[in-house]
Amino acid sequence: MSAIQMTYNPDYKSTDTAQTTISPVDLQPISHRTYPTSEALDATIARAAAAQKAWAAVPLAERIAIGHKFIEEFTGMSERLPGEITKQMGRPITQGAGEVRGFLERAKYLLSIAESSLSDISLEGTDKPGFRRFMKRLPLGVVLVITPWNYPYLTAVNSVLPAIIAGNAVLLKPSPQTPLSGERFTLVRISFFSVSSINYYTASTSRRRSKRRHHHSASPPKLTTQVIQSPLVNFVSFTGSVATGRAVEEAAVTAPGFKGVALELGGKDPAYVRADADLDYTAAELVEGAMFNSGQSCCAVERIYVHEEVYDNFVSKFVEIVKKYKLGDPTRQDVTIGPVVGLDAAKRIRKQIEDAVAAGAKALIPPEQFRASRAENCYVGPQVLVDVDHTMDIMKEEIFGPVVGIQKVASDEEAVKLMNDTPYGLTASIWTNAAEHPESEEAFLKLEEQLECGTVFLNRQVEFVLPSPPKCLNSCRCDYLDPELAWTGVKDSGRGISLSKFGYDQLTRVKNVHMKIKTT
Repeated sequence: MSAIQMTYNPDYKSTDTAQTTISPVDLQPISHRTYPTSEALDATIARAAAAQKAWAAVPLAERIAIGHKFIEEFTGMSERLPGEITKQMGRPITQGAGEVRGFLERAKYLLSIAESSLSDISLEGTDKPGFRRFMKRLPLGVVLVITPWNYPYLTAVNSVLPAIIAGNAVLLKPSPQTPLSGERFTLVRISFFSVSSINYYTASTSRRRSKRRHHHSASPPKLTTQVIQSPLVNFVSFTGSVATGRAVEEAAVTAPGFKGVALELGGKDPAYVRADADLDYTAAELVEGAMFNSGQSCCAVERIYVHEEVYDNFVSKFVEIVKKYKLGDPTRQDVTIGPVVGLDAAKRIRKQIEDAVAAGAKALIPPEQFRASRAENCYVGPQVLVDVDHTMDIMKEEIFGPVVGIQKVASDEEAVKLMNDTPYGLTASIWTNAAEHPESEEAFLKLEEQLECGTVFLNRQVEFVLPSPPKCLNSCRCDYLDPELAWTGVKDSGRGISLSKFGYDQLTRVKNVHMKIKTT
């Protein structure tokens, strides 16, 4: 494999357009990148397409071995990444290492199943005499991966690594808020992958903002549209807003040929606390699921339905835990929740809270609890809203901030109806004491069948790498993404699959070989 040295694509010459990334920590600029010219971008795409042919010819076993070297190299830079993540998008530095470890966990698992997922499938056991049949999984070609800022490495690895190992070339377009993630991928791959098998480019997200989802804005920019519609690009994997997801798909549909698109979009993820739930455990887990990363997760818990028998007790415990968080400068070791990604996001979240209160909701966290939160900065104090209902946007539209609504319900049936009353369908969770009450597990399985979402959790309890401030009872995350399970959604949460063996299926195509050996 060839090796080159670069910090960003050398074809990216100075143009009239550039991006400056502003840190939400202190509103100071932290990086400045020029956009490529249209001609330079076409050249990058062409190099990727040419490199893909040679890369696909490398035997699968060798590609997997190179993937393991990629992981080793990435591990070597892991100490520098948490600080970069903090500066770019505001997550507390004490939590940044968790994303790196999560990246490595997913990468190692995807490599461990690569051979079984990508090898030929023989039908020898059912072949007729004189015949041989098998199915091959072939790469698609050039895959464009567009990633968001909230988990720049975790979201990228879901598609970038399996695409490369499957024999594709990748064009990575990171969020303008986290441009360094694309550069780090490029630096790591240089020594191991063929030149141009992984490239990234810098471009703005859009000229206008979406009102509904805030990973990406409402339309892809000119340069990204150029890449999507290039006849040399064969597949697009997008993680971001519903509005931009629709625009990405439209750009792909109107391009020459028939281009596949995977869309991992927003969520308004619900939780239901049944009457027999372990309230101490459940409250701690759900606070973590709602507030981690300042609520800026596709699968953050944004609405909670609690059985009326335990509603008051649960709310009291929940609020008590929320008040223990420390909002402030995320570079400090004692801070447990940092700023949201930018001033626009902070203003939007505050407006959503104000609108909910004006509509009759009650805010349980007083403003003085989190004094770092001020109108002129990106620091938004966690908020818990009660007396909410589904006439309010706060229970219907994605917040993407440290805010959760809690609503009282009288039955399982009412809870399920409300959980499904959303245009989204990413994850949902049910909390019940299945360990002591076998009938509760049976009830969960009946409820699970009715929920319209991609993943359903029961008492999510998994040992995970991310620290839990304040510490969860079992050092776990209730919204943990298990790499052995397919990550997918329904309704406006998108379509397509990443992780698990099905993630490889999305990034390959099937070719059948049907041989009649004996002709006499």
